[in-house]
Amino acid sequence: MEEKKYLKWYHKVGYGSGDIAGNCVYALLTAFMMIYLTDTVGLSMGIVSTLIAVSKIFDGVSDFFFGRMIDKTHTKMGKARPWMLWPYIGCAVCLVACFAIPMSWGETAQYVFFFIAYTLLNAVFFTANNIAYASLTALITKNTSERVQIGSFRFIFAFATKIIIEAVTIYAVTWLGGGAMGWRTIAIIYAVLGLIVNTISVFSVKELPEADEGMEEERKEEHKLTFIQSFKLLLKNKYYVIICCSYILTQLYASVIGMGTYYAKYILGNEELFSDLSLAINITMVVALTVLPYVIKKLGGMYKLNIWGYVIAAAGRVGVMVAAYMGSLPLMLAFTAVSTIGIAPLQGDLNALIACCSEHTTLKTGHRLDGMMYSCSSLGLKLGGAFGTAICGWLLDATGYVENAVTQNAATIGMLNFLYLWLPVILCAAVGFLLVFLRVEKANEKLLADKEDKTVPDVYGNV
Repeated sequence: MEEKKYLKWYHKVGYGSGDIAGNCVYALLTAFMMIYLTDTVGLSMGIVSTLIAVSKIFDGVSDFFFGRMIDKTHTKMGKARPWMLWPYIGCAVCLVACFAIPMSWGETAQYVFFFIAYTLLNAVFFTANNIAYASLTALITKNTSERVQIGSFRFIFAFATKIIIEAVTIYAVTWLGGGAMGWRTIAIIYAVLGLIVNTISVFSVKELPEADEGMEEERKEEHKLTFIQSFKLLLKNKYYVIICCSYILTQLYASVIGMGTYYAKYILGNEELFSDLSLAINITMVVALTVLPYVIKKLGGMYKLNIWGYVIAAAGRVGVMVAAYMGSLPLMLAFTAVSTIGIAPLQGDLNALIACCSEHTTLKTGHRLDGMMYSCSSLGLKLGGAFGTAICGWLLDATGYVENAVTQNAATIGMLNFLYLWLPVILCAAVGFLLVFLRVEKANEKLLADKEDKTVPDVYGNV
């Protein structure tokens, strides 16, 4: 039986465009925040890494708060859309602040300024916006195919934005005057663009009416659950735990790859080659995500595709490592593209898998916890991303990294090679192993079948 369709093509495009706004923040921070702070402002890599890690503790706590608030919100705009709309104003302001560290201030004051701006951006405004945005996947459609499609649109827009930001930012900063002024101006441009696109995305979709979807009883039950009870329900969902662990590892991977700015500058000898490495990833990702919904439909699910994808990803990163030691940039770019083809399926269908996990909890317990579920996923994203960046910073600082040095010492060179070449292989293999146990689609089919069987009257007329 064909699933009911809820979305037109323009709804999918409009919703997916929200990742342009998200990546005006996320891509800029992950790719350039560290190198701006160390090589432009002149702050210590070790101290900055520590501040980022501490900030993420606050960020993690706030994830649960905003997830809970979304679950308890009921307005004319819906549960999630108000939380996606208004906090982005704060995102725009704080993004500019992060790249506008007062150069005339003392070093201690600069650290404090950065920590406050970075924490407000991530722990408050971006958290509220991003959890709400992710939650909409489960709130605007119940169709699995549509969830995969909007997931693909999301990541197409996300990686298209990454392509542009990572490819042009360094050139744009130079064109805009370079140094602190250049970074401040480019942050303002991305903040304004993000604000406009986020608003468009919010109003391009509507949440399913709760009453029409048989959710009135679920609403009543939501308020009976304490935070602890809700959290326990999440932990009982083994598939969701697997996704959270995978999320942490994939974001750790992204952070490690983000160190390509340092790898290009100090190993390849040309900072601008980071744009080439990024293009090899992002263009391939966009192409792969474009065809992803059709591949999933043909295979009848996401399970096998995700596993084999990470086998290919691990093999591709081995190729990158071999090519790097051979000194062949073209081969590095080619194997980077191969690895990206393998990573693409999970990137594109991750939100659909979380929606499946949410459905699994609902089918087993009767409780709907979309906000909490996506908040925990957001926590995984942030923990992986932040601690990945922090760990990389600590390790480089421990090896004696010197900002803007013509030549780094042997220990730093060795660490950069480990972080960019060896560690991605290990992370890809670990994610692939976890995905073997992620059979949530089959589990949901069984629960639905069991539920339908229980509704069939027996010979005595009992149900």
